Amino acid sequence: MTIAPDNARQNASHVYRALRDFLQSMDDTLPGKFEITKEGIVHDMMSPGRQHELTVLHLRKRLERVMPEDIVAHTGGPDVEAALEGIMRHPDVMVIPWADMEGDGSFDPRTLIAAIEVVSRSNPDNDWAGKMRDYPLIGVPVYAIFDPRTATGAVLTDIHPTPDGPRYATRKDFVYGEDVTIADWTISTDDLPRYQD
Repeated sequence: MTIAPDNARQNASHVYRALRDFLQSMDDTLPGKFEITKEGIVHDMMSPGRQHELTVLHLRKRLERVMPEDIVAHTGGPDVEAALEGIMRHPDVMVIPWADMEGDGSFDPRTLIAAIEVVSRSNPDNDWAGKMRDYPLIGVPVYAIFDPRTATGAVLTDIHPTPDGPRYATRKDFVYGEDVTIADWTISTDDLPRYQD
């Protein structure tokens, strides 16, 4: 049986809506963080540890020192959602204009200036593979990854079309201790926490 593209998109929309409704029904009943990708639900069962959360705090504060007041480095909710693509993600830090935070519902990913992730100790592939695929697909122009496991990271930019869908064309790797530029702002990576064994 052949499914027309419109029917395929409609079926994908129903699946996404069912996954989203399921996650809302599970809100506050299961531990961890849930996100929706093209492959289904990603569940990071471990709550972020101190080094993860301290890294997020350092990044937010360092960015807000160099950004104009009408741009924020937001670390809370709600999620970033592209329902037509069937993707709902929650970046550790969202660089977003203050004005685009107003209103109700999830954030439109096209309003983000950058998404920043601190790699989870329990599920690093979610940040290094899944989000590296999903963020360009939903139109996030800059994706920065900080990895406390290895004291390294990368900034990805320049979305371009590929046979597998939109991908980042430019990747700039860094090691902790170097300055890193995220969108228009450069911050230090000195003294960022590392995961302890």
